[in-house]
Amino acid sequence: MKNRLFIYMLFASLVILASGCSDELDDRYNNPEKSTEASIPGFFTTMLNNNRVRPSYWNVRTFLLLQPAIYTQTAFFSNSSAKYQESTSYTQQYWNNFYVNNSNGSGVLSTYTAMEVTYDALGDADKTSMDLFMNAGKLVLIDEASKMIDMWGDIPFSEAGSLETSSLIANAAFDDQQALYTEFIADLKEIASYFGTASENATFSKYDILLSGSVSNWQRYANSLRLRLLMRISNVDESTAQTEVTEMLSNSSTYPLVDGGNNGDYSPASDDILLQPLTDYTDNLNSALTELPSHYAPDYMLNTVMKPTDDPRIPVIFDKYGKTSGSDFTPNTDYAAMPITFTSAEIDANYMYYSIVDSTTFLQNPQLPGIVITASEVNFLKAEAFERWGGGDAQEAYETALKQSVTFYYYLNNLNTTGLTTLSKPDDSVVDDFVASAAYTGTSAEKLGKIWTQKWVHFGFLQSVQAWSEYRRTGYPELTFPTATLVGYENPPVRLLYPDDEKSYNSANYEAVKDQDTRDTNIFWDVNN
Repeated sequence: MKNRLFIYMLFASLVILASGCSDELDDRYNNPEKSTEASIPGFFTTMLNNNRVRPSYWNVRTFLLLQPAIYTQTAFFSNSSAKYQESTSYTQQYWNNFYVNNSNGSGVLSTYTAMEVTYDALGDADKTSMDLFMNAGKLVLIDEASKMIDMWGDIPFSEAGSLETSSLIANAAFDDQQALYTEFIADLKEIASYFGTASENATFSKYDILLSGSVSNWQRYANSLRLRLLMRISNVDESTAQTEVTEMLSNSSTYPLVDGGNNGDYSPASDDILLQPLTDYTDNLNSALTELPSHYAPDYMLNTVMKPTDDPRIPVIFDKYGKTSGSDFTPNTDYAAMPITFTSAEIDANYMYYSIVDSTTFLQNPQLPGIVITASEVNFLKAEAFERWGGGDAQEAYETALKQSVTFYYYLNNLNTTGLTTLSKPDDSVVDDFVASAAYTGTSAEKLGKIWTQKWVHFGFLQSVQAWSEYRRTGYPELTFPTATLVGYENPPVRLLYPDDEKSYNSANYEAVKDQDTRDTNIFWDVNN
């Protein structure tokens, strides 16, 4: 049936950004795999060259759309009996890509461990020259490891990487997830402090394919990730979160953030943390809008949240689509998302009447970056903190986040260089009308619900891992999931199951976490749902 093709065709027209990267990396950077001596800068570039961060075809098609985007309705999915069942082979690949470097991931843990081994062998003077790389590498490791915890819970971490440290293969124990979060939050404070006094140098700039050697941007990245993790634990350890977040938000000079200068009309290119593509898009695949659509607009996002407020992001996130008759194409007159309750037969009969994901912004955008953290997310986090604990203007932060999200999506749309039609950002009056429609009104609980729902819209399917984490933490948006008929998989999970290889090859250590390896065991910060 037509709708079953969407998973397999969704990103057939999306840029495979990492293809050909190796040649460019060889030309610009030392390649640790071809060097006769271990290179910390080369290892660092390998960590950053991560297809689990970039919107690469493989990551989006096999992981984001099959797991977190379904569990949080940031993407359309067919109403099948097994819609909430994990694709275990693909979750296995994601797990492996965190630990070991290969074509789809940068193996951030093993690569950083190799950096540590090389660093430990250096003299004091040489160590000092590598401190920028080590601190930035640790920050990237924490970012990726926190996502692993958010999806699986306890993970092998402190004992992992034995091959690099001792030339021996030893099975690693699973570290306690909450203890790791506590460690990460403390480490991020130290890393941010380091970058607050560090000096830039040409070598670091050459190898830094994320932030071009800007120590101020690395400091903002560290502080903003720390803010994210503190708010993530705020329901289970509110005292710690409130104390540390309040300290950060009350002293912006000591704790600068990725907040776009609190300006709605900011510059995503310079202010957000985005992993840019390294190569040009050469596949030149046809978006084929007159054929079966690859990806429908999600129901709740478009119909319930965005359309009622005349959201100006709609034209750059979705395409109206339309009906084909022979060689003629008649576009739909309005945006509409297919109801999530539609059966397969209803989808097949009516698919042409519903909106799809925009091709210019997403499906055929060769310059689409990997999204690490954005100003809009940071201001939504600020808004939540101010609403819960005071110390700032929650409404102002919320409205700034909305405006920044509009700016961000029009920025993505205008990155497209393929000749497809791009759109100019609407006038400020249009954006202001939208902000007024999404008004920050109601009880405190209702205001928090608006913050969390709009942040979910901002994350979308490309940041569906973050959307899933925040949905489980907050319970927003208030989604309804059709019950599946496959026994044991009637509802979405609250965590991923450990991969089969980990259970087989690390069986002794797996026994310690076996009892919590269920679909309905909450991650430690998920205490309200």
